[in-house]
Amino acid sequence: MNLFSYDIDERYSTSVAYFSMEFAIDQALKIYSGGLGFLAGSHMRSAYDLKQNVVGIGLLWSFGYYDQARNEDRTLKPIYTRKFYYFLEELDVHVTVKVHNEDVRVKAFLLRPEVFGTAPMILLSTDTDENDYLGRTITHKLYDGNEHTRVAQEIVLGIGGTKVLEAINHEVDIYHMNEGHALPLVYELYHKHYQTMDDVRKHVVFTTHTPEAAGNEIHNINFLHEMGFFAEHPLETIREIMGYHDGDDFSLTVGALRSAKIANAVSKIHGVVANDMWEHVADSCEIISITNAQNKKFWTDKTLVRALDEHEDYELLARKKHLKKILFDVVADQTGKMFDPDILTIVWARRFAEYKRPGLLKYDLERFVKLIKNTEMPVQIIWAGKPYPTDFGAIDIFNDLIDISHYYKNIAVLIGYELTLSRLLKQGSDIWLNTPRITREASGTSGMTASMNGSIHFSIDDGWHPEFAKDGKNAFTIPALDYRLPNAEQDRLDNKHMMDILEERILPTYYKDTRQWVTIMKNAMSDVEIDFDSGRMAAEYYERMFTV
Repeated sequence: MNLFSYDIDERYSTSVAYFSMEFAIDQALKIYSGGLGFLAGSHMRSAYDLKQNVVGIGLLWSFGYYDQARNEDRTLKPIYTRKFYYFLEELDVHVTVKVHNEDVRVKAFLLRPEVFGTAPMILLSTDTDENDYLGRTITHKLYDGNEHTRVAQEIVLGIGGTKVLEAINHEVDIYHMNEGHALPLVYELYHKHYQTMDDVRKHVVFTTHTPEAAGNEIHNINFLHEMGFFAEHPLETIREIMGYHDGDDFSLTVGALRSAKIANAVSKIHGVVANDMWEHVADSCEIISITNAQNKKFWTDKTLVRALDEHEDYELLARKKHLKKILFDVVADQTGKMFDPDILTIVWARRFAEYKRPGLLKYDLERFVKLIKNTEMPVQIIWAGKPYPTDFGAIDIFNDLIDISHYYKNIAVLIGYELTLSRLLKQGSDIWLNTPRITREASGTSGMTASMNGSIHFSIDDGWHPEFAKDGKNAFTIPALDYRLPNAEQDRLDNKHMMDILEERILPTYYKDTRQWVTIMKNAMSDVEIDFDSGRMAAEYYERMFTV
């Protein structure tokens, strides 16, 4: 079966299957939660732009991640609504996987390249009448909190995806695991397609995206075996080929590092962190760094870019003001507050998680309130993002910000943080604030797409930021500190440094030196353009991972 509606560029003729739990392709296709999906979506768009021989393999989530709504008191209310996608084409394949010794039927749907301008994608679903209720629920919700369901999802992705590719006679040279979720594909390939693990490794690559525990799953090896994670191989075989001779904790990341010919971290700093984290792993493949990137063509406002290219500073500022007005229509619609496009607007928007510190800006509440009430150099602040629906600590932070916003007309907390709102926030903000704990932001791609739209990245010196930032010239940098300090001391110091820079440098430049502000905007848009466009990233994967 020919999945491609374009001619493959001979430079990228190696056939790659890119397995990912989530893809942020378009607002209309809700099969993503956050950064991992945004990255995968941009990768698929650039694979299409470069005419690469890549097919994406993912899951078709019947209810997506979740939809953000509000309770009567305006606090966060997660809701689940079934999605329907008539632009997907059901494939005539009949594939089953074993989950806990039960056959589960897997449907496959094709997203053709011309629909959204991506590499072809095959999306898998178990939500079919041929399965019982438990079987159907496997692909209901992205990142289901139940351990049995989560592992079943990984079995469907890795084993089901590999079987579908075989069923449609699509030959694959390289299986790319975007995080460890697709690891079961390794055990499907072992002995069925390749007779030794050495042969398997020649065809598998792995990307690790985070040092956080939630992104490096550990399960009991006996439990995984009972679930069917290892594709019906005897447990003794798995212990032997994976090097798990002692203990029962099985790390998906360690399994992936032992199953791939090469792995990559997603920024230069993350490369150092990942090699340090996993240096104890015997028989691990090499971990290089390929910095994440985003698809400029999808994310940027074309009029803003044209003003930059034509060196029209007035047009650049006028367009930015217009984009702010568009964003502020959303603010008014959701909150009833009227924001002013002439006022400096700070946005903090991404997945809500404790280590990302969404509330750092208000750490020193007295100083924060003084900033909010400043009439000489006023600010407007917008927060947005999705906490994991059962991360009640993150939800409490989200709701606490909502509570504070009730008292100030220049603070807004938005719901519905998906592709459309994300793009509006990046195009309509002046400052894109990024405040993770040092060493824990593997990449942080949201700042790239903000910079592409003239929103100046104001960030902890972590993730991709050190590779891009020239402090005061194309970004503003909160100085690095010793990551071994207690969290409370890190928060205190980072807050102090952030507020100092905001009050002493950012606000005076915005309000008193428009020419310099425009220069910083233009530098940000120009400097981010090449190295952090996903065309560079997609090409680099071929050069350093797929064809070596």
